[in-house]
Amino acid sequence: MSTPFYVSPEQVMKDKSDYARKGIARGRSVLTLAYADGILFVGENPSNALHKISEIYDRIAFAAVGKYNEFENLRLAGVRYADLRGYQYDRRDVTSRGLANAYAQTLGTIFTEAGKPYEVEIVVAEVGDTPADDQLYRLTYDGSVAEEHGFVAMGGNSEPLAAYVKERHDPTAPLEAVLKLGVEALAQAGADAEPRTIAAGDLEAAVLDRTRPRRAFSRLVGPRLERLLGEEKSKK
Repeated sequence: MSTPFYVSPEQVMKDKSDYARKGIARGRSVLTLAYADGILFVGENPSNALHKISEIYDRIAFAAVGKYNEFENLRLAGVRYADLRGYQYDRRDVTSRGLANAYAQTLGTIFTEAGKPYEVEIVVAEVGDTPADDQLYRLTYDGSVAEEHGFVAMGGNSEPLAAYVKERHDPTAPLEAVLKLGVEALAQAGADAEPRTIAAGDLEAAVLDRTRPRRAFSRLVGPRLERLLGEEKSKK
């Protein structure tokens, strides 16, 4: 009788972590940035069909990097959670904190019990009546959840992105300025290379706008996005 192959639990967890991180690193980055009237999401995504940024509920949104089918499953689960809780109790009982905790439990269970962890990193954001009431939660593949302030950078280039944004980000600035900063950060190709130019058509951008009634989520597309980036003037 052969001896069963043994791998220590520590090694299993390490292998799963390495696997998930490598998968996430292959994805294009997404930035979440506070601005004067809300929260901005921006990422490089030329696809018009596969969204990394989506609305979850009235004043809550979701952004993700990694494997699309896995974070899409999480997004749909979040929408069902929010709709059910809002229907059973009250719309005000649907919060980003509750949603982040639900996601943390799901991701943690998959990481420890499933053969393959989810290759995802997500942000759950909620815009409040004032900037002090805004909430940002970052969740990783193993179910770890952290409350962030001001901005979040996710994806394979997250560390240099975060360093670039941290030096320049002003959460009281208008949307135009913060959007341009986000695009500049995404265009940085590294310390030894020239920054790229990212056209509006290759971007996915959306906001949680605290000035909008009830449903705060709005996508920035077409002429509106081009106007915010200043591309309309350059075309004339």
